[in-house]
Amino acid sequence: MTDAETMLLLARWQFGFTIGFHIIFPALSIGLASYLAVVEGLWLKTGRRVYLNLYRYWVKIFALSFGMGVVSGIVMSYQFGTNWSRFSEATGSVLGPLLGYEVLTAFFLEASFLAIMLFGWDRVGRGLHFASTCIVAIGTLISAFWILAANSWMQTPAGYELTDGIFTATSWLEVIFNPSFPYRLAHMVMAAYLATALVVVGAASWQLLRGRVNEETRVMMRMGIPFLAIVSVLQLIAGHAHGENVLEYQPAKLAAMEGHWEPQRRAPVILFAIPDEEAETNRHVIAIPEIGSLVVAGDMDAELPGLRQWQREDRPPMTPVFFGFRVMVGLGVLMILLGLAGSVLLLRGTLERSRLFQRACVAMTPAGFIAILAGWITAEVGRQPWTVYGLMRTAESTSPVTADGVGMSLTVYVFTYLIVFAAGAYYMLRIAAQGPDTGEPEPTTPALAAWVDLHPGAPREGIR
Repeated sequence: MTDAETMLLLARWQFGFTIGFHIIFPALSIGLASYLAVVEGLWLKTGRRVYLNLYRYWVKIFALSFGMGVVSGIVMSYQFGTNWSRFSEATGSVLGPLLGYEVLTAFFLEASFLAIMLFGWDRVGRGLHFASTCIVAIGTLISAFWILAANSWMQTPAGYELTDGIFTATSWLEVIFNPSFPYRLAHMVMAAYLATALVVVGAASWQLLRGRVNEETRVMMRMGIPFLAIVSVLQLIAGHAHGENVLEYQPAKLAAMEGHWEPQRRAPVILFAIPDEEAETNRHVIAIPEIGSLVVAGDMDAELPGLRQWQREDRPPMTPVFFGFRVMVGLGVLMILLGLAGSVLLLRGTLERSRLFQRACVAMTPAGFIAILAGWITAEVGRQPWTVYGLMRTAESTSPVTADGVGMSLTVYVFTYLIVFAAGAYYMLRIAAQGPDTGEPEPTTPALAAWVDLHPGAPREGIR
C-alpha cells in the first residue's frame, strides 16, 4: 500500500470515527428538544407537576448532549481543511453556503435561546420560557435540514455546473431539494425521534425495575410506547420510499445493500449471507426466493442491479454495506415489535407490571443509536468510491499531507474522545439512572399554586 493509499484510509477512518461519536449527540438533542417542548406544553396546559418534573429531569441530559454535539461537530469541520482540502476547494461554493446557512439559521437560534431554556425559570415568564424551548426544538430541526441538504447533495448532486474541477450552483432550489433530500430528511428525523423514545422508555423501565413506581415513570411509559409503535411503522414506510430512491439514483449502493452480484428479475430477499468480494459471490445464504423485486421496487418482474455491472474500482465494498443495512432493518423490526407489544400491555393495564417487557425496554435503549450508526455506514460507505456521487472520487478529495501526520492526529482524536466523551456519556447515564425528582407534590390550594407560579425554582418546605 502506497503512502497516498494509507493516508486516504487513515483520513477516512478519522472522519468515520469522529462522525460516529458526533451523530449520536445531535440525534438525541433533536429528539429531546421536541420532547421537552411537548412536556412543558402539557405542564402549561394541565398544571400537573409531573410534567414539570420530567422537564427538569430531561433538560439536564439535553444540555450535556447538546454541548457534546457542538464540540464534536467543531472537530469534524476542521477535517475538511486538514484532510480533505481538495474536496473543500472543489465543492466549497456549493456546500459552504449550505453549512453557513446551518450556522446562521439554526445554531445561532439554538444558542440564543438555550440560555433562557436552561437558566430562565426565575427570570422570564412561563410563556417566554416555553417559546424558548420551542425555538430550540425548531432550531435542531433546521440544523438537520441544512446538514442533510448538504450530505444529500453529495449523494445525488443536482443544480450544479462543473468547470475545471470546480462545482458551482446553477439552481439553489435544485441543490437543496436534490432527489434524495426529502427521503433522507424524513428518515433521519424519525430515527432521532425513535432513538430518543427508546431512551425515555428505557429510563422509565429502569426505574420501574428498581421499584420506583411513580407518576413520572408511568407518564414516560404511556407517552413513549404509543409513540414508538406509531413512528416505527412510519419509519418503515419512509425507509421503503428511500430504498426506491436509492434504486433510481444509486443502483450500485442498492446492489451492495441487497447483496446481489448479478442483475436479476424476481430476485430473492437475502436475509443473511457472508459476501466473498474476491470471488464475487455470497456464502452461507439464507434467502426468501423471488420476492426481492416486489419488496424493493413494488413489481415482481422488476430487475434489480448487481455489482458486476460496474468495474471493481467503481463499486462500493459490499460487506459493510450489506451488514450495516441488515442491522438497521433488524433493529427497526424489533422497535416495531416492542412498540406493538407495549401498546397491547398498555391497553390491558399491565404495562407497569410486566418485568419481562421492562427488561426488553432496557436492553433496547441503545438500539436507536446503533441503528443510526448502521444506517450511516450503509449510506456513506455505499457511496464509495465517490465523495460526490459519480463525479468526484474519494481518492481525488484528500489533502497533500502524509500518512504519518493523519495517523498522529487520529491517535490524538481516539485518545481524547475516549476520555472526554466517555466521561460525558457516563455522567448522562448517572443522571438518567437517578430518575426524575418527585419531591415536589402538586399545589393543593390556590394560594400555594400562586406562590409556586411566582417562585418556580424555590424550595417548598414549610409552606404547605
